[in-house]
This record gives sequence, C-alpha cells and structure tokens, in this order.
Amino acid sequence: MQSKAETVEQYLAELPEDRRAAIAAVRKVILKNLDKGFEECMGYGMIGYVVPNSRYPAGYHCDPTKPLPFANLASQKGHMALYLMTLYVDGDGAFRKWFQEAWAKSGSKLDAGKACIRFKKVEDLPLDVIGEAFKRIKAAEYIKGYEAALAKAAAEKAAKKDAVAKSKMS
Repeated sequence: MQSKAETVEQYLAELPEDRRAAIAAVRKVILKNLDKGFEECMGYGMIGYVVPNSRYPAGYHCDPTKPLPFANLASQKGHMALYLMTLYVDGDGAFRKWFQEAWAKSGSKLDAGKACIRFKKVEDLPLDVIGEAFKRIKAAEYIKGYEAALAKAAAEKAAKKDAVAKSKMS
C-alpha cells in the first residue's frame, strides 16, 4: 500500500497503532546504525533510506533525478516489510550469506524474497541482526557494489546481443 504521506512523521501517524509501534521500533534500530552517507526520506510511498544526489549525482539508474535507493520500510496490506537492496546488489554473495546465517542463529524464521524481509510483528525480527546489517553497510561501499551490478548487467546484455547476432550469421 503506497502512502501519500510527505514526511516520515505523517507516514507513521496514518498507521494503525500496532503497525506504528512495529515500524517505529525497526526505524529506531535503522537510524541508530545507519551510515552518515545515507539519508532518511519518503520514497515510493514508503520510508526510504537513500544515497542522496548530493553524494551520488548519477542517482538511480531508472530515474537519475531520484536518489539511489538503499532500503525501505513499509506497512503493506498483509504484512510489514523491510526492503534491503544490499541483499540484491551483493556482488560476491558474502553479505547475503552472513545475513542468512546470522538470522538463522537468532532462531527467528526468515520470510524473505530477493531484497524483501516480510514480518507480521516486530517480535518476528531479530533487531540486533538488522542493526548489524545496517552498521556493516557504508554508503561508499554500497555505491561501488551498485555500480558493479550495473556493469555486470550491461556486460551480460551485450553478451546476449552478440550471441544473437552470431546465431543469425550462422
């Protein structure tokens, strides 16, 4: 559910009390551990954590006028979610491996997609693991990983194009 709220405070105020408390608890952990190179904002109808254009002028490749998304926190229709793009843009898979192992050690069940961690209540989350995940990611490293992922995708696209061209020549 995308919110029309323009500020994080407005977003939180429109949530039902139980979800407001859960989202606020996760947000508190994020803000305590967030690298100074990231900023909190509203984006895509959710609480967002981004690399601002002032730090990364190239912006988000889908829309360079927008800051580079790093994470989002949202109340969706049937659950709440933490979207952590580092899980998706993890070049060698080391962060994802660490994250999954740390989560498993916590005893909590991980309900996740590629970059989405779904939860029904804050007690479903090992907040210490989430805090450590945010503490481990520095904006400069995230930018490097993002650029590497873009370069890899471009190389794969070029290789596919070459393969199609070669098969047409045969």
